[in-house]
Amino acid sequence: MPNHKSAEKRMRQSERRRLINRNNRAKLRTSIKKLRSALDGGDAKESTSLLPTTVSEIDKAVRKGALHRNAAARQKSRLTIRVNRASAK
Repeated sequence: MPNHKSAEKRMRQSERRRLINRNNRAKLRTSIKKLRSALDGGDAKESTSLLPTTVSEIDKAVRKGALHRNAAARQKSRLTIRVNRASAK
């Protein structure tokens, strides 16, 4: 437990921030899982429609600090390649 007033405040702030970060990461993961399940299911039309929203969620996660920008670029690249391959078939 914190012994100082400033430490108590920092504890409250970090708890609020943790919940916000958790929510942001959960939205991101859900979006990516939906796209991957569409790709695994072979539904090219659905995966093509889900790609822009997933890329948008990834970009939002970077802006909010939930994801590193290089990791985001890697994920976007890999997902885009998979969607392009699926729609080419």
